[in-house]
Amino acid sequence: MVSIPSVFDPTCSSRHALELVASKWAMLIISALEAGPMRNATLMRKLGDVSQKMLTQTLKELERNGLVIREDKQTVPPHVEYRLSPVGRSLSETLVVLDRWAETHFGELDAARERYDAERSR
Repeated sequence: MVSIPSVFDPTCSSRHALELVASKWAMLIISALEAGPMRNATLMRKLGDVSQKMLTQTLKELERNGLVIREDKQTVPPHVEYRLSPVGRSLSETLVVLDRWAETHFGELDAARERYDAERSR
């Protein structure tokens, strides 16, 4: 009997997919690459506050899982670009909606957090 994939089943690989894309850096990298291929330094500038180590680790994990394609142009000096794979592009379409939601509602979340903290500090 074949089980139906479910994120609520702790043995289902879909949980690993959620864990991967729930990372702040993974979400931001995928959203950034939606604009097209980018080099490492361009991604660092776009993301702003990511460390080189974290960017490298996240790009490797996204590449390993088939969301990002790394293309080494085999030149001197080295020229490497990252772009979304077809499955990465399908994920970016979903993340754009989440990005817009965060940009629209961050003020409400900030205000709620401030109210909560003020009530708890009394």
